[in-house]
Amino acid sequence: MTTNAPLSFDDGLDRLEGLVHQLEGGQLSLEDALLRYEEGVLLSRTLQTQLAEAQRKVLVLKQSLGGEYRAEPLDGDPS
Repeated sequence: MTTNAPLSFDDGLDRLEGLVHQLEGGQLSLEDALLRYEEGVLLSRTLQTQLAEAQRKVLVLKQSLGGEYRAEPLDGDPS
């Protein structure tokens, strides 16, 4: 990735899928594969952070709209 501008969640997910396809293609040199893998790991962390923030916003909205609030962890949520 050549830009430091933050990606939208959808653009980041598209980029991550593209990286996976490139890595699965087996046509990259070891150096290029490592660079793309590293980019994918960093992008994955960024997307996880964006998703967690969206989940927090949904919980706040649910609380403010209905008055009742009960947080239930999503499947796979470590908290």
